[in-house]
Amino acid sequence: MPFVTTKDGVNIFFKDWGSKDAQPIVFHHGWPLSADDWDAQMLFFLAKGYRVIALDRRGHGRSDQVSEGHDMDHYAADASAVAEHLDLKNAIHVGHSTGGGEVARYVAKYGQPQNRVAKAVLVSSVPPLMVKTPDNPGGTPIEVFDGFRSALAANRTQFYLDVASGPFYGYNRSGAEVSQGIIQNWWRQGMMGSAKAHYEGIKAFSETDQTEDLKAITVPTLVIQGDDDQVVPYQNAALLQDKLLVNSTLKVYPGYPHGMHTSQADVINADILDFISK
Repeated sequence: MPFVTTKDGVNIFFKDWGSKDAQPIVFHHGWPLSADDWDAQMLFFLAKGYRVIALDRRGHGRSDQVSEGHDMDHYAADASAVAEHLDLKNAIHVGHSTGGGEVARYVAKYGQPQNRVAKAVLVSSVPPLMVKTPDNPGGTPIEVFDGFRSALAANRTQFYLDVASGPFYGYNRSGAEVSQGIIQNWWRQGMMGSAKAHYEGIKAFSETDQTEDLKAITVPTLVIQGDDDQVVPYQNAALLQDKLLVNSTLKVYPGYPHGMHTSQADVINADILDFISK
């Protein structure tokens, strides 16, 4: 199985499919999932002639369940370790939710300075800052994230079922077409990872201010989100990302949920392809 070892000794799992001469697309997953969350995109873009790569964040999926480093700086450094190991150039980085924060920090701190990035795509992503503060009055109250931590610590397996069968895909909405397979696959991915990594990752995705990361990104960036995202409110995410980025394209989808890259993969894949192929 392909792994790269980081400078602090963590083995990061990654998938690498397709011709090594093709333009690479790197996928960064959301909390608390794994590279498998990008199956619908990996197969689609592979068939379109791209080289597709996805990694498991430390403490998630098949990567090492280490005790330390569950923060955005380490997430970005780990992503850079993969990019450097594979010597990726002219790459497109696509991140969902927490993975969007990882992309923003990676591109700003590593990808652009190393001249490795061509474009970026932020899907239902957490930047610039999720938690409510005096300077971020539209954010989500800290009590919500405290509730996540309490639920995870009390009964992680039930909490993950509740998230997947409820707000993540909008399955709690009247008339929603519920897929048990998608729910079970979300739960499977979550339970593969470390409870400690997931617990500490809540702070990473909710309390990391990435305003400066977004301002530093100059490559063309596609910002997409659903206006019925119950996990990351789009008014405090996609709309602010579009304002802070200097070279962005914004698209908001009426009625789409947080996990729209899975539940509406046909639409999302086509729109990403249109953006990256121009």
